[in-house]
Amino acid sequence: MTQLTDTRKIRYQCRRGLLELDVILQPFADQFLEQLDPPLLGAFVELLEQPDPDIYNWLMGQYPPDDEKLKMIVDHIRKAMNITA
Repeated sequence: MTQLTDTRKIRYQCRRGLLELDVILQPFADQFLEQLDPPLLGAFVELLEQPDPDIYNWLMGQYPPDDEKLKMIVDHIRKAMNITA
């Protein structure tokens, strides 16, 4: 099983230790991980490799990621989890 398809590992990586991210990423993974198409899933895995402060700022709409793949998944999460700025 590759990292891209190992949903257990991805779900574990959603546990960030920063409560503000945990309450977004864990429910998102629980509800939508299995439904993500390969490009979004790959972007989600890449997002989880980023530093917590960046992920938090992106999800809160402080500023967008420079990378288009990351911007795509951040926008998807914000919409799915009804995060408004």
